[in-house]
Order: sequence, then structure tokens, then C-alpha cells
Amino acid sequence: MGPHPAVAAIRLAVRRVLHDILSEHTSSPDDPSASPHERPPTPLVLVACSGGADSMALASALAFEAPKLAIRAGGVTVDHGLQPGSDLRADEVALRLRDIGLDPVESVAVTVGRQGGPEAAARDARYAALDAVAQRHGATAVLLGHTRDDQAETVLLGLARGSGIRSLSGMAAVSGGPGAARRYRRPFLQLDRQTARKACMVQALPVWDDPHNADPAYTRSRLRHEGLPALEKALGKGVVEALARTAQLSRDDADALDAWAGQAATAVTDAAGLLECAKLYALPPAVRRRVLRRAAIDAGAPAGSLFARHIEEVDRLITGWRGQGAINLPGKVVAQRQGGRLVIRQG
Repeated sequence: MGPHPAVAAIRLAVRRVLHDILSEHTSSPDDPSASPHERPPTPLVLVACSGGADSMALASALAFEAPKLAIRAGGVTVDHGLQPGSDLRADEVALRLRDIGLDPVESVAVTVGRQGGPEAAARDARYAALDAVAQRHGATAVLLGHTRDDQAETVLLGLARGSGIRSLSGMAAVSGGPGAARRYRRPFLQLDRQTARKACMVQALPVWDDPHNADPAYTRSRLRHEGLPALEKALGKGVVEALARTAQLSRDDADALDAWAGQAATAVTDAAGLLECAKLYALPPAVRRRVLRRAAIDAGAPAGSLFARHIEEVDRLITGWRGQGAINLPGKVVAQRQGGRLVIRQG
């Protein structure tokens, strides 16, 4: 008798990702055609685990599948320090990860700032910690337990912000960290949250439910417990699946537009490296705004603080030129029009 369907589903999702990781190496560790000194070091894959159902299901699947492929499997849990006893809870999670066979395992405490709001600040601190652990251990990849439900919530949050198609594309199945363009992998983006919870239940894996996930003070929590149920009541079942499909379609479109903008940026830049306003004007708006956004980021504007309204103001220097003054952007970056050229630089 095989494993429970939920367990089989999460293991299959993880197995596919591990095969992808191996295929990105020039030869796999057990390639018989490679001499010992030609074989790459055995890859290390870490799982980021909070102790919740999604990440515990992911950790258990990694511990089961990695040895079959001669992949080392470890784990990391991050203590955000936002609740009493969070340090003890993090230690418990680390112990559980070791008990299921992961090694190395680290528990990392972080200090959460205030920039961008509590959710964004916690996320920034968490990813910084995960990047540091991955670099310290030389990990090939870090697995994250985001599910299809998380993806649907991310799409709705992007829609509420009005930040454009890239925001609607949600989370990528593969994304990068400093010096590692493909560090983060999300095997569960096609699986629902209930599948992960069932997998934990049938394997008797202890699960910790973060009270922040049910706290209405947090936007994502309100969306999860009030917004999405209201949409399903009004529109019927299938909203989560439809939003996840929207994310993938939006990502494909956004990737294509980004590639177009990358090529266009060269064509609209003069020999001095300045953007030519007449050539910018001739571009489709979606492409032009991407060129302007990239130029602002290259000048020092933080990507996370650069919103659609900022780019719209800069765009008006091209499409609605009336002699207006310089536009101030995040990161002390200034955009201004000078003699048919657009200058974007640190002020």
C-alpha cells in the first residue's frame, strides 16, 4: 500500500524540484562517466521551516526524497522575536528538523525593523537570514513552503496596490538571492494548503499554528479569513485556482515585456548614457515605464519603495512635458528633463 495521497503529492512536488536542481549541475553526483575529481560537490538543499503545516510537510518530503538522489538536506528556522517564547519555539522546530534526519539545521534570531510595515519588515529580515545561512553553508537552494492559497492571496494584494502586471504575477516558482539567481524554490505553488495539512496529520507531524496568521491586524490575515471566503461565496469555488492561473499568465506577460524593455533601453540611450526623450515617447507605454523603472533602480532608488505613482510622474516628463521641475524618487534619486534628455541620478 502506497503513501496517503496528500503525502504522495507533496513528495512528488519536492522530487521534481530536486531533479531540476540536479539537472542544473553539469553532471550529477552519481554520474558514472565522471571521474571523482570532475564530479561537483554533493549539493545541499535547505528547507525554511516555521513549524507550520506547509513548511513541516515540505521538510518531511525533503528528508524523504533527498537521500534517494544523493542530495544533502538541511533546514533553517527563523525566530522573528515578535512573540513571547519565540526563541523556545524556534529551538523546538530545529529539534524536529533534526529528528526527521535533516543536517545541518540552524535556528537564527533576527531583529525586525519597521520599514514598509510589520509584514514587509518581517519578510525582509527573514530573507536576509535565509540568504546568510545559505551562503555560510554553501547551499545550492532553499525550499519555501508557499502554497497555491498563498499565491492567490499575493495576487489579490497586488491587485489592491494597483502596482501593475508584475505585482499580479505573484511569487515565482524559482527566485533569487544575493549572488544566487535561482536560490529559492517553491515546490507547493500548485498544491493547496489543505494538502500540506493532511500530509502532516497522516504522518503525525507536530504543527505550530502562528497566531499572527489569524490576527486581523495583519492585511494578509484579513484577506485569508474574510476576503477570500467572501469572494468564494460570491463567485463560487475555484477562485483560488483562478487567481493562481492569473499569476502564471501575468508572469509570462511581464517576463516578455521586461525582455522587450531590456532591448529597448539600449536603443533609447545616447552615447553619454542618457535617455533620449523622443525615442522614449515612441515606445509603447508598458515598455517605456519599465525602461524608466530600471533606470531609477540603477540610479539608486530601492525597488521595494518605487511604486507605480513614482514612475507615472517620471513618465509625464516624457508624455506630458510642460517645463515641470525635477521629480524626487525614493533613495534620494532625482529625475529631470534636460535638453531632450532624461537625467535620472542621485540628488
